[in-house]
Amino acid sequence: MAEPHLELVLQLHPACFDPLAALTDWHSSLTAGGTEPPAAEAHFIGRVRGRTADGTRLEALELEHYPGMTEAQIQRLAAAIGHRHGLLAVRVDHRVGRVLPGEAIVLVAVAADRRGPAQRGGQDLLEALKHDAPFWKREWSGGVGRWVQGNTAF
Repeated sequence: MAEPHLELVLQLHPACFDPLAALTDWHSSLTAGGTEPPAAEAHFIGRVRGRTADGTRLEALELEHYPGMTEAQIQRLAAAIGHRHGLLAVRVDHRVGRVLPGEAIVLVAVAADRRGPAQRGGQDLLEALKHDAPFWKREWSGGVGRWVQGNTAF
């Protein structure tokens, strides 16, 4: 039996994005032309916390990336996880640059034909983004930036 084709949407945003609008657009594309919507979807929206790990007030989080390499790695991660869980579609939106507390930093949305694969695939993709996607993070507090250690595999 042939592997299902994985529809992948990936966007890196240098400015604020609206995760709910992105989900609406994604869902519209999944049902374009009268296509039946997937039976199961799992979504996660992550926002920047207002405190650092040690409890200091966070002014901003800065995310650096290597254009081209970051997108290619996220595509590889999404394809592998999509294959492993039998996902039908994946959407990843991720901020880069300076992100303020409360702003959306990541949207992960996955579609599958069953609840379990959607939930497990979404969780696995979120963890892969956190630990294996090439983003370098710097927390800003009191006008001083400190690099977050141990966050990226590269």
